[in-house]
Amino acid sequence: MKKNVLRRILIVIGIPLGYCLIVMGIFGFDDWEDFFGVMSVTFVFLLPMIAGFLTVNLSSKEKASRLGYKVFMPWVPILIFFVLTVILSLEGFACWIMILPFFLGAASIGGIIGGWLKSGSGTHTLRVSFIAFLPFLVAPIENLLSRIPGTYEAYTSIDIQAPAERIWENVTRVSEIPPEQDKGWLTRFLGFPRPVKAELDFEGVGAYREAIFTNGLVFHETVTEYRHQEKMVFNIKAYPHEIPSATLDEHVVIGGDFFDVLNGTYELQRLDENSYRLHLYSRFELKTNFNFYASWWAKWIMKDIQNNILQIEKTRAEKG
Repeated sequence: MKKNVLRRILIVIGIPLGYCLIVMGIFGFDDWEDFFGVMSVTFVFLLPMIAGFLTVNLSSKEKASRLGYKVFMPWVPILIFFVLTVILSLEGFACWIMILPFFLGAASIGGIIGGWLKSGSGTHTLRVSFIAFLPFLVAPIENLLSRIPGTYEAYTSIDIQAPAERIWENVTRVSEIPPEQDKGWLTRFLGFPRPVKAELDFEGVGAYREAIFTNGLVFHETVTEYRHQEKMVFNIKAYPHEIPSATLDEHVVIGGDFFDVLNGTYELQRLDENSYRLHLYSRFELKTNFNFYASWWAKWIMKDIQNNILQIEKTRAEKG
């Protein structure tokens, strides 16, 4: 009896898990990038949906008829897939955290479809085989469509009780930031590099500024507009070849194929005689087939970085 239960569990969880690993291996193979890609709707939606479908469809009719089972049981192989790929360094933790809600939702949809088919009469071997093969049919078609770049803005601000000159000197140049001053909770949780310091060679148009982060990440910035103690606009460039491979996952590397920061702006707005509002906003570009989802995460991450920097500048300006 116990052997049968164990065998059933291995089938229900093992087959969808194995399917996910096989599809990921094929989609991640560099020589086949003209046909398949991990950063595709096919992979982030169709793969977990089919895994959820298989999980429920391979279960007994009794279990497959329960709504809770159809919705939540598909999460089991997906979560195991998550842990395995992170442990084996097949995918980065940050990427997985960002895409996991999408995966779980798609897996539940697949589970509901699998339960609906399971409730019918007769065998469904042909239909199940066709559904399992769908990613290999859809992905090449999706890859023929060009990714449309999308440009987005992340806006942040903070109120500071300090003279304009003291605020501005902390804006243009940021001295070394100790780890205890780093309050970027989201980037820290995702394992992103933390800010270290920012250096500017002179104050004016054409000036070169370096924003230096841990693990070898450097933003090369060129000032394109400058009004002393009022506004500073700068282009931003990060060179992927300068960033060690262990710093960021290839799918979220700044300046890579999918994500790039374009420019940033500081503006200092006077509120009254003793206080100012410091604005910091950036423009960034995404090039995926699911920008509608990726842009949410990109904005949260950029705002976390910016709010962290603004808080440091506020503390230093107010303390003098």
